[in-house]
Amino acid sequence: MSGSGVAPVSDGVLPADAARRRLVETSERGTVPADSAGGAAEGTGAPVAEVCPGPGGSACTGRGRPGVPLRVTLALGVLTVVVGSTVLALGSPSRDPFLAPGNSATGSYLATRADGDQAAAAVLAGPYREQPGPPVAAARHNSVMAVPLAASRPLLAAPAAPSPAIGALFSPDDDGTPVHHCTASVVQSPAGDLIATAAHCVHDDGFRTRLVFAPGLHDGIAPYGLWVPTRIHVDPRWISDRDPDHDVAFLRVRRAGRAGGRIADLTGAERIRFDTAAGRPAQLTGYPEDQDTPVSCRHTADAQGPAQLRFTCPGFPNGTSGGPMLTDLDPVTGTGALIGVIGGLDGGGDDFVSYSSRFGPDVAALYRQAVAAPGPRPPQPGYRAAASGVRPPAAPRS
Repeated sequence: MSGSGVAPVSDGVLPADAARRRLVETSERGTVPADSAGGAAEGTGAPVAEVCPGPGGSACTGRGRPGVPLRVTLALGVLTVVVGSTVLALGSPSRDPFLAPGNSATGSYLATRADGDQAAAAVLAGPYREQPGPPVAAARHNSVMAVPLAASRPLLAAPAAPSPAIGALFSPDDDGTPVHHCTASVVQSPAGDLIATAAHCVHDDGFRTRLVFAPGLHDGIAPYGLWVPTRIHVDPRWISDRDPDHDVAFLRVRRAGRAGGRIADLTGAERIRFDTAAGRPAQLTGYPEDQDTPVSCRHTADAQGPAQLRFTCPGFPNGTSGGPMLTDLDPVTGTGALIGVIGGLDGGGDDFVSYSSRFGPDVAALYRQAVAAPGPRPPQPGYRAAASGVRPPAAPRS
């Protein structure tokens, strides 16, 4: 969606910066789906069936072509293999080292403690720091009337004050550069450790193993700490064919680098609501990828067919995917009822309209799966949250 200068490709070699940008762009709004099956096979080195031109495929048997001595054919065959292998080696991008297959049958991934702590260390090695924020007011949504949500005037996403329960989702590069590519929000759960975002933010040809959530992020400060996944849950139908009707993910999280504590106790949490009627006033919030403060807009969450919601308000750029769509805001805490996240159709929409998968029975089942999963395993004796393997931040890109 946003243009930038890209260094030319020379001799089929994909520059490292371009490879990294391609990974981030797969989680941006409005991007195309993953490569077709044929392209995926080529990129992963899967063998491609040879086309045999002769009758019955005789030209593929190793026997010489008519009129060509066998040794010449063999020499040409060896040369073809060598040249072809070189082209594949130069032209095919390597698989991202920070993707894992997880369990495609259940749509879940059990994150490792080392990956999470190293990802958080990469964020702190950049221009970000933890600094305690103000305490969060206790939720009173059961005793007060929700604030009526009048539509924004003008109807345009505008800078908003950070909300403790909403934050930026980082996926640090392999060179340690911290990049927040999506948005997420804390949702109520029995264990108080659940966040919601879009499935395309956490799974694209594999589960992202380096994810960091910074609730309430502003001005380079993470006032409620950095949180990393212990488990990630997406619908298996997202894994199998990137079904836009299932572009939702739930993550169980823990505080990076330390034991104990629940994120919901620090930030508060959005309520979650299923089967909400379309056409209700709602507020949409997200973190643009080039800003450390959110933008927000109020309008209506209208139906876009039976399985999608549509929110018409310009100004939600790349990085806002996964941002919460809230109704019935609590006037004290600012939290509300989560009825969707930016995602679904067209990777979440474009500069004028945002979409969300409907929170119906399938998302309710995914939520139940996430809250029923076992909690994080305690660290092993002697484990230290080390920043080993985190490289110094790269120089700013032009």
